Amino acid sequence: MSPHALLTGKVALVTGAASGFGEGIAKLFADEGAKIVVADINDEQGARVVKDIERSGGQAVFARTDVTKEADWKKALETAKQSFGTLDILVNNAGWTYRKKDSLTVTEQEYDRVFDINVKSIFHSVNAIIPHFLSQSSGTIVNIGSCITCKPTNGLMWYGATKAAVDVITRHMAREFSDKGIRVNAVAPSISETPLMKEFIAGDPDEESLKDAVRDVPVGRLCTPVDIAKACLYFASDYFNGFQTGIVLRADGGHYA
Repeated sequence: MSPHALLTGKVALVTGAASGFGEGIAKLFADEGAKIVVADINDEQGARVVKDIERSGGQAVFARTDVTKEADWKKALETAKQSFGTLDILVNNAGWTYRKKDSLTVTEQEYDRVFDINVKSIFHSVNAIIPHFLSQSSGTIVNIGSCITCKPTNGLMWYGATKAAVDVITRHMAREFSDKGIRVNAVAPSISETPLMKEFIAGDPDEESLKDAVRDVPVGRLCTPVDIAKACLYFASDYFNGFQTGIVLRADGGHYA
């Protein structure tokens, strides 16, 4: 456990926590003392993350969660309550994109799926989690957006639209609920070598594509799950941040500065 233990006594639910950014967030939060609900549709990978956290001395439980289904959100909250007594932090990390391509070839099924996972999931989270936060007059929400909203990208128009929605939803949520003890912020990552990278670049990452992705990043590397986890920790920790709300924080190594 971190010597700082900035989240001691807190319970956090992280969606999409079985891989990528979500796994990084869950593990760092656990290292900082939080008890973690690993929410994901991948049972095997979710169980692995729980075991990794437990081996490191943390506490975690897996909740199989399809973020597009209201009932699964209610079950995830109940898992948090039954396992750890409450819920203090929600990280809406689960996301998806279709493979980068001519926007005229995006199917209606792909359009529906990207909006269901990236936007409708937050709608369900509001209806399932906000009442609980209101009942205890406290709660922290961190939504994961994207730096794609800073610069339109050919071939990912509808994905970009979902992340623009995340930005605006974050600000509206903060405006509506912050006076009730609920802070809401967002972290906007730039491209990273996670499982979705092959969709963003329309191919499997190789040495050349990775060099190309890094070329415009002043710090000289891609962001990592740990980078995004640290940005989320800033918003989740009362020590770092008991005041800011409605903020969208870029985590891009200066790419879009």
